[in-house]
Amino acid sequence: MTDDGVRRGYVTQTHTGAVSWETALRQAAEIGFDFAELYMDGATERTRLDPNAVGSLAAEEGLDLLVHLPFVDVEIGSPRDPVREGSLSEQRAAVEAAAEMGAEKAVLHAGTSARPPEWELDEVAPHLLDSIRTLDRFAADRDVEICVENLPGIPFTVHHFDRVFNETEASMTFDTGHARVDGMDAADTADFLADRGDRVSHVHVNDAREAADEHVPTGSGTTDFETALAPLREDWTGTVSVEVYTFDFDYLELSAEKLDGYL
Repeated sequence: MTDDGVRRGYVTQTHTGAVSWETALRQAAEIGFDFAELYMDGATERTRLDPNAVGSLAAEEGLDLLVHLPFVDVEIGSPRDPVREGSLSEQRAAVEAAAEMGAEKAVLHAGTSARPPEWELDEVAPHLLDSIRTLDRFAADRDVEICVENLPGIPFTVHHFDRVFNETEASMTFDTGHARVDGMDAADTADFLADRGDRVSHVHVNDAREAADEHVPTGSGTTDFETALAPLREDWTGTVSVEVYTFDFDYLELSAEKLDGYL
């Protein structure tokens, strides 16, 4: 944990099966992270996990636990009622598994593949917002905080989030790389975090060499994190994950060091 109380962790890349959740948690503790954000899909999809075992190992390693809810084939914004209801049922089951393992936050993609020309945003946004409200209440009853993530190029992008803030009570996961894809530079990011930091509970530090969703090791891209993350150094007390697409823990450890420098 940094001196100002910001807790640091990382998003596990366990979904491919190349790294087990056990290894991912132990490496998080060895690196000195405060928490691990377990990606609950693929090889670590909820039916392939023992929540009690996950929670026990996290406690043994002295780690807090967050989760990233599944999203690849989940349609909580579908305008088709049976599809949307099935997706909500699956997300509720994932939240229950997260609660069983002791996770405190759950990152949610509020997106849908129902897009123009077939479906306009004004048609699907009410479904997305209603699903956020439903899952936020469901999770809160289980002491899990839903943190809705801004998505790159598709609703809800960072530019739609005032509507999320105004029409739901959910917290936000701010993804730096996704915001950059949608035209925000480091100063814009800093302004957003300064203005809306009371609703941003979690941050994904997603570095890139250009305006793309690259997830390169933190500090190896061209994102100006010194500027972008400045508001997090001013009495903000949320959680920050480095989100790095690598199975090499040396790069993850270096990313942790870089993150500490920015915070």
